[in-house]
Amino acid sequence: MENKPSAFAYAPAPESRSVVDIAPSYGLFIDGEFVEAADGKVFKTVSPSTEEVLSEVAQAGAEDVDRAVKAARRAFEKWSALPGSERAKYLFRIARIVQERSRELAVLETLDNGKPIKETRDADLPLVAAHFFYYAGWADKLDHAGFGANPQPLGVAGQVIPWNFPLLMLAWKIAPALATGNTVVLKPAETTPLSALFFADICRQAGLPKGVVNILPGYGDAGAALVAHPDVNKVAFTGSTAVGKEIARTVAGTRKKLTLELGGKGANIVFDDAPIDQAVEGIVTGIFFNQGQVCCAGSRLLVQESIQDELLDSLKRRLSTLRLGDPLDKNTDIGAINSAEQLARITALAEQGETEGAERWSPACELPDSGYWFAPTLFTNVTQAHTIARDEIFGPVLSVLTFRTPDEAVAKANNTQYGLSAGIWTEKGSRILAVANKLRAGVVWSNTFNKFDPTSPFGGYKESGFGREGGRHGLEAYLDV
Repeated sequence: MENKPSAFAYAPAPESRSVVDIAPSYGLFIDGEFVEAADGKVFKTVSPSTEEVLSEVAQAGAEDVDRAVKAARRAFEKWSALPGSERAKYLFRIARIVQERSRELAVLETLDNGKPIKETRDADLPLVAAHFFYYAGWADKLDHAGFGANPQPLGVAGQVIPWNFPLLMLAWKIAPALATGNTVVLKPAETTPLSALFFADICRQAGLPKGVVNILPGYGDAGAALVAHPDVNKVAFTGSTAVGKEIARTVAGTRKKLTLELGGKGANIVFDDAPIDQAVEGIVTGIFFNQGQVCCAGSRLLVQESIQDELLDSLKRRLSTLRLGDPLDKNTDIGAINSAEQLARITALAEQGETEGAERWSPACELPDSGYWFAPTLFTNVTQAHTIARDEIFGPVLSVLTFRTPDEAVAKANNTQYGLSAGIWTEKGSRILAVANKLRAGVVWSNTFNKFDPTSPFGGYKESGFGREGGRHGLEAYLDV
């Protein structure tokens, strides 16, 4: 981020765009074919780092949702009747193709989402493949998953995913659904439809039977039509708490099974015996990974009073070495914000933080002229009453609060309407266990942050949603148990 000359100056190291071939236009993927929307509507998807139009994509409406659900229902009979070992073969094949095409998919994801290539290459894509491998392994072992003998699939799953991890959220949703014998209609976010459409091509490449996976790019109206469709048996949603509440109201009184993975305001708690440098790396990973556009981000730093100055000095030094810029450059740490709308929200909340009296700090940082950018930002003198300590900002903004005792740390960490994630930094194993047991968060990381694994369940309490994705627990949401 700093442009001072150093002994080892970074030269640009751009990843080549030539590995990915983006067509000028894409259709909806229904019943194994790419088709136009019934009303012919299209929308453009842009690259957040340059604002260039990447492609034009068919925009699904209610009629298209109905077509896709019917295709999924037709495919369900044969797909659910296949032995688990046969379904597993398709999932293994998809996982291997994702690995073979991982470089292409990483570049595509970076172009469409704006996150740095080193994140899509080293985090998103390996995890996508790992999820398909993991659930492929479960497909013929469902009798032993702890849900009784011969558990049955639900039917058609309607899945709506966000823009912050487009391909990874698709894998979290589709892999367990297919392993358990369900068929899928998935709506990707309107700002990041491309990786889901490339995944549709992977389904064809893997020989997946027609109608088992259907992909409908579109806006909120398409998502609402999918959730409300009478022939959908299961709804899975990852996104904002406000939309999650709407979905819960829509589904109430029906027999649809529902899982919601919503917002968060994760507390990252640093005790006075924590290794400072290691904690700083964890804090940076916790809030600046994917530009802070992560539902489980460690967006509240709770630091023990006695080490506050030392920790903040170290953190500020570290932040001034982060590099912001072209997401396709392999040296880039901080990429672009996903959309103009999201940038406006982050900007407004950061300004509110200043208005309410918190002290704002950002490293010296040159923002590119085009695209959507926000410098990494730190707020000190934050109280629990501040909006920036309560509301999910979903951007590279960290609020710093202090505590004196472990009980105070727990009370402050739990003082939120959310309950998705938390982090604990201390040398004492007994303290980790004691504090973790008192935190109302679905995932608690100890001396690390943002570590994901397909074998480990993920999900929230309170307004962060309910249900678990990943691990053996992730099967339950797609079984009639």
